[in-house]
Amino acid sequence: MKDVSMNLHVSKYASRVLGVIKEKFDLTDKSEAFDKFADMFGDKFVEKEVKDEVVLDVIRSCEAHIKKYGYRSMPLKDLRKLCGVE
Repeated sequence: MKDVSMNLHVSKYASRVLGVIKEKFDLTDKSEAFDKFADMFGDKFVEKEVKDEVVLDVIRSCEAHIKKYGYRSMPLKDLRKLCGVE
């Protein structure tokens, strides 16, 4: 996976937690500690890899939509009304 550069502002507590993780797992810096934290707890929120069944479900859904509605587009006025932006 490609790395992403981020500039984060964290609380003192979060900084301490990252420091403890850094020391516990003998990591070089807090960015590695943040990665380790994400590896340890991220799967409770987001799957690491997309499952094939999810991809197939999205493809089927898109195909059904195209079959029903074709490739027509919605006028911007209707889209704004649908989103409640007007």
